[in-house]
Amino acid sequence: MKLGNRRNHEYESLAPSKKKRVEKDYSPLAPGEKKSAGEATESISATESPIFTAAAPAAVDLPAADIAAENSSEGKNRNYSGRKKSEKEKKNTLRREKLLTSDDWIARNGHSFTFAGIFLFTIFVFYRPYELIPGMGFLQSGAFIIAVATLLIYVPTQLSAEGSLTILNTEVKSILALVGLAIITMPIARDPLTAWETFNDPFIKAVLMFIVMVNVVRTRRRLMILIWLSLIISIYISLMAISLYLKGEFKTEGYRVSIDLVGLFSNPNDLAIQLVTMIPIVVGLALASKNIIWRLFYLAISGVFLFGMLVTFSRGAFLAFIAMAAVLIWKLGRAQRLKYTIISIVVGGLFLLLAPGNYGLRILSIFFPNLDPVGSAGARRDGLLVSLLVTIRNPWGIGIGNSPNFSPHNLQTHNSYTQVSSELGLLGLAAYLIFIVSALRKLAAIEHTQNAGGERDWFYFMAIGLQGSLVAFMAASFFGSVAYLWYVYYLVAYAVAFRRIYVIEKGLQKEVAAESWREKLSVWRTA
Repeated sequence: MKLGNRRNHEYESLAPSKKKRVEKDYSPLAPGEKKSAGEATESISATESPIFTAAAPAAVDLPAADIAAENSSEGKNRNYSGRKKSEKEKKNTLRREKLLTSDDWIARNGHSFTFAGIFLFTIFVFYRPYELIPGMGFLQSGAFIIAVATLLIYVPTQLSAEGSLTILNTEVKSILALVGLAIITMPIARDPLTAWETFNDPFIKAVLMFIVMVNVVRTRRRLMILIWLSLIISIYISLMAISLYLKGEFKTEGYRVSIDLVGLFSNPNDLAIQLVTMIPIVVGLALASKNIIWRLFYLAISGVFLFGMLVTFSRGAFLAFIAMAAVLIWKLGRAQRLKYTIISIVVGGLFLLLAPGNYGLRILSIFFPNLDPVGSAGARRDGLLVSLLVTIRNPWGIGIGNSPNFSPHNLQTHNSYTQVSSELGLLGLAAYLIFIVSALRKLAAIEHTQNAGGERDWFYFMAIGLQGSLVAFMAASFFGSVAYLWYVYYLVAYAVAFRRIYVIEKGLQKEVAAESWREKLSVWRTA
């Protein structure tokens, strides 16, 4: 069959079955002869046949329907949408990579003695052994002594190893800005003595230990040791709170549990913040564990934390739990978000109905203050309004720790954000938010990078768990003046250390040559 030089060549390259179909299309018909319906459907017309299409000859094996679809407006729109999606994904990948490699981490171990100091200091901060063990009162100044010793070891070791006192990432810069604002506003504070006392204890201690941690916690093992210290004290205070509830010992407002530790956890709201921020970390560890026994153990711990949180009757912790659960559902249930959301709403409603005591009424008092038997919701609202008014009138701040001086009942603002804005000004609030949000963004970058690569490993689940913890703290701190306490500084330190470990283990960090202070000094002298 002759079809011309080029077309004849394409015709000869076809399979025998396709040759027959083309021959049927071009075989002459006798006068009055018509093709049957079956033949007409089966045959390929001249405009439909691949060898006659104006497209590239290499596409001879494509079905005619596919070529038509490609050339249709719908196909073009689909291709355009696909290209746009691909371009967007490439931009997001580059943005995440830039975000994760913006810090000049040095892949070098060290600071063994400094880490030992952090370990001991954390025990004194969380466990307060002089309260738990009779006759240990002489250790009351132990935390201060250990902190000083840790700094004395850290400073020369850090200068010798890296030639600087600290890495200057976004979190460190923002917290140093907060320290600077606290110092600047101290002389103009309403009560400079109160400002100094708050700055000295606990704020500057938390800041210094945060800086030490982000420079010293360089391995997965060190990070997990510190996390386990937090988990063990959380288990202890949970069991203590549950035991007091079962015994009917309600020391706060006649129906709320508070434990006998004088430190961080004596207030039931502070105790609840510790527990609600630990729950997502434990869930992340459970999902990351490949051992079924460990997984069940971690899930059991999360249940203990949840029950311990409930018996505190903390409204802020309940809302923090809702926010944290929403984050976990959104990120872990990517394929079936609607399904898991509906299940969670149903389970949450049943939980409120079946919760112990008057827990449901306690939660409803958030929206209906007249349901609160002691009127604490009204006092909190008044404190919040006063702190907002102080912020508007004093955008530069009134001095760290001074917000109670303006309260009608000499009480705290019960809101960490207005606590910072009223005391350290709007610049202080900006620095505080950057401090937390920067850690969140970079954890999200790790999560999305792992998910895009199909790696659902320890890094993926821990990134989600740490995000849940920070979101829980941000929600709970709407109802507590905890901006200068240890909670957020440890959580952000975990996040920064986790990011450092991820970048180094995954080989994302470019090589950074560390210069000791002696090398920098010699360069300066020869310049």
